[in-house]
Amino acid sequence: MIVDDHEIVRRGIAEIVDRDDDFEVVAEAGSVEDAIRRAELVKPDVMLVDLQLPDGTGIDIMRSVGQSDPSIKAIVLTSFDDDGALTEALEVGARAYILKTVRGGEINDVIRAVAEGRVLLDERTMTRRFPDGENPTASLTPSERKVLELIGDGMSNREIGENLGIAEKTVKNHITSLLAKMGLQRRTQVAAWVAAQRAAAWRNG
Repeated sequence: MIVDDHEIVRRGIAEIVDRDDDFEVVAEAGSVEDAIRRAELVKPDVMLVDLQLPDGTGIDIMRSVGQSDPSIKAIVLTSFDDDGALTEALEVGARAYILKTVRGGEINDVIRAVAEGRVLLDERTMTRRFPDGENPTASLTPSERKVLELIGDGMSNREIGENLGIAEKTVKNHITSLLAKMGLQRRTQVAAWVAAQRAAAWRNG
């Protein structure tokens, strides 16, 4: 589903998405109210959400839809490059935050990755959250570090428990602890941090 209050922009994005045989645009919306209603009706796998809308923001949409159906994954596609907006988007569960300066083909790459359960935030975006070379994992225990890596692999709490041979409740306790130590609020933010670190390591050889 594509959410943008500019019809020409919506149509342009829809045309790009529809070029890929794996994707189908199931709904379009130009307001918060319309987006929430349509998401409830069509239950899209992925939403592309603009932040600035006539009757509110994309944050409002992601918060409402996330509460009613957490399986719907949200991608912020905006011209609004702002630290506060980024933080809010992460806090309501955005899986990716990309600017409208992105190339057309890259939009489909992001949709595919998010649909597969990955979180995509570039290194620049995550560095803004942890400036001055700060390592937010410095105080994690070895067990918490293992959980961190498996979150980055896209595993659920149950899958992490099975992989490490521990109870799901113990996994939740580890996640609560590592979130507090890293100064984050959601596991999607953890996944984004891991993805950014892996991307940086890959680029640096």
